[in-house]
Amino acid sequence: MSQVEIVLVHGAWHGSWCWEPLRVELAALGRRSHAVDLPSASGPAFGVDADAKVVREAVDSVSGSVLLLGHSYGGIPVSQAAAGAQNIARLVYLAAFQLDEGSSLLSSVGAELPADQESVPLGDDTIDRFYADVPADLARDAVSRLRPHSAQSWRDKQSTAGWRDIPSTYVLCEQDKAIRAEFQAELARRADEVRRLDASHSPFLSMPAELAAMLDEIASAADDAS
Repeated sequence: MSQVEIVLVHGAWHGSWCWEPLRVELAALGRRSHAVDLPSASGPAFGVDADAKVVREAVDSVSGSVLLLGHSYGGIPVSQAAAGAQNIARLVYLAAFQLDEGSSLLSSVGAELPADQESVPLGDDTIDRFYADVPADLARDAVSRLRPHSAQSWRDKQSTAGWRDIPSTYVLCEQDKAIRAEFQAELARRADEVRRLDASHSPFLSMPAELAAMLDEIASAADDAS
């Protein structure tokens, strides 16, 4: 029996690079992982559909079962890409937007962007918002890799919600300053299971060993069920 493999989907402004410490820890546990780069993080022309296509291609490239994880904005293309997939054992939303059909990131937070705005810039408090509990050198390196994110991806309405048919776990980050814990708790009502980390927005950098152990435990349950 093959082990469930983990597909990791980053959030806004980030890239597959952000998962490197976590993937090292997962490999040490014998768990195979994959990480995608979302088109919306590379240019303003790309929205949720383009991101979901890349995620679905990554899922389809795995011959066995998949645990599909989305972080922050990444929860939106994860939900859309998962719909109809036959090999996803479980969805995991890590401090992520677990939205329903017809919702967008902007509508979920009651915000709008000007129609002619092409990208979403970073604020001045990036380290505090994203990396409050990340070692200083690692946090500075992460900030240097961040890129403007497509505004269209924040406007696009999600067309499908895979979590309606696939079991899901929400990992709530209790010290998060980017997506407050109270809002995460509202989003997590859609999940079948809720777990918590005493972490800020980026536990894949601040506590990769603890997050890897949690994901391996979730995946192991899926291993046993398959």
